[in-house]
Parts: sequence; structure tokens; C-alpha cells
Amino acid sequence: MISLLAVLAAAPAFTLTAKKQEGPASVTVISYNIRFGKAKDGTNSWQFRAPTSPMMIEDQKPDVLGFQEALEEQIKYVKEYTKGYAYIGVGREDGKSKGEQMGILYNKKTTALVKWGTYWLSETPDKPSIGWDAKHRRTATWALFKDKRSGKKFFYVNTHLDHVGIEARSKGLKLVQDKIAAMNPKGWPLILTGDFNIEPDNPAIAELEKTMKSARDVAAKTDRHGSFNGWGKCNPEKIIDYIYFSGFNRCASFETITKEYGERKFISDHYPIKATLEF
Repeated sequence: MISLLAVLAAAPAFTLTAKKQEGPASVTVISYNIRFGKAKDGTNSWQFRAPTSPMMIEDQKPDVLGFQEALEEQIKYVKEYTKGYAYIGVGREDGKSKGEQMGILYNKKTTALVKWGTYWLSETPDKPSIGWDAKHRRTATWALFKDKRSGKKFFYVNTHLDHVGIEARSKGLKLVQDKIAAMNPKGWPLILTGDFNIEPDNPAIAELEKTMKSARDVAAKTDRHGSFNGWGKCNPEKIIDYIYFSGFNRCASFETITKEYGERKFISDHYPIKATLEF
């Protein structure tokens, strides 16, 4: 891990300033696969790119952000250098701190946490488990939030589907949909984000779109940039990260965040994606 002096030099103190919301009440959300912190990625390894994640968050100022692949040490680092945010999430291996977390970061000035939880994408979702033909344990973290500016409540679900199991991706996403229906019978505004490890033409996406809308597809201002960059070694049009929603009046904007931070071309092997949803 890089030294504290190096961190301070690369990442200046971060402060958050509350801004009065103008126009329709809205929530800004980011989905971000931060890339597994122990991966041996050469000069793209976590120890070299760590400061860029707080830089991105400070610059983009989301109300809520869903991580995929985040390890406990990465979460601690981001929390330390990104002031004004709180975090919820558990490790997928033990339901505590071991393994990757599909956690949620939220801005305490704009967003209040009401309740939250985690379940596993498997036949036994209430305990750490591997589902169907998946290679790894996969989870979804959900939360009920209250927007402090408008007083409106909304659900947020963040997940990461398996990269190997075809059945696990299909049934995992179906489980998420079933859980959403069960926890939100009143149809409150809801956001679903994640690395689905499937492209837009996958049948599982078609099933999801029977009940939810893709921010990328319906936003008033949007792009079709690929979300997986593979450190520059991947098809630049490959989309596997998504923001879906229901119950909001509209999506004002969607963006694939390709901006450089800390003079690094890539802050992860995925680009963060961002949407602004209006109540």
C-alpha cells in the first residue's frame, strides 16, 4: 500500500458542500465496479490508483453510490478520504467483512438511511452461499433511503452477477426482481445498479425491462459508451454495467464517466456510470 505521504500528496483534503437543489427533486446515483483490490494489475493495481476513487466521488458528488468488488481495505480508504459519506455493506464470504462487498455509499447531507440489508444470489439467500452454476458467492445490498431535500423515500438495490454461471446470472437477476417486488409493494421509487456481466441483448435484460427502465436508454441526455474498459484492452463498446429504475418521473441524464483523475487514464477496469433521476 502506498505511504500516507504519497496519499496526501496525490489526494488533497476532500470536503463536501451542500447545495440547494434547483428544479425538480432528484437523486444522483453512481454504479462503480472499483476492481478487486488484490488483483495483480501491474501499474493499475490498487496501491497505485487508490487516490483516484475519492477524487472521482468528490468531483461527481453522488447522493448514493453502489460499489462492486470492493474489499474492506478499499472501503476504509475511500471512507477516510471522502468526507461527508457513510457506508453500508458486508463481505460476501461471511456476511461480515470477508470478501468482496456490493456496498452502498451515501451522502449524509442529502440522504438519510431508513433501513438496509444484504442477501445472497442463491437458493438460500439468507445465508452466505453460492447459487446455481456460479463460480463465486454473489450478493445484493438493498436500502430504503429518505431524500432530505424533498422528504421523499426511495429504495436502492446494488448487485454483481456472476461472470461464469449463465444460469446464475439469469436466476440471480430474477431473484433480485422477486425480492424487489416483495419489499416494495407500494411501488415507491426504486433504483437498481450493478455489474451484470451481460450485454444489453441478453434475454435476462429483456425480462428486467418488463418492470424497470434503463437509465442509459431513456435519459433525456445520455451516451452509449462502453462501461468495461479492461485497462484499455477491451472492446470500447462493451456494456455490462447498468442503472435501472422504476417509480421516478424520468431520468434527466445518464453518463459513462471516462474522465481522468490523478492523471490516470483509468481509475478501474470499469468506468463508473452515473444517472440523475427525478421524483
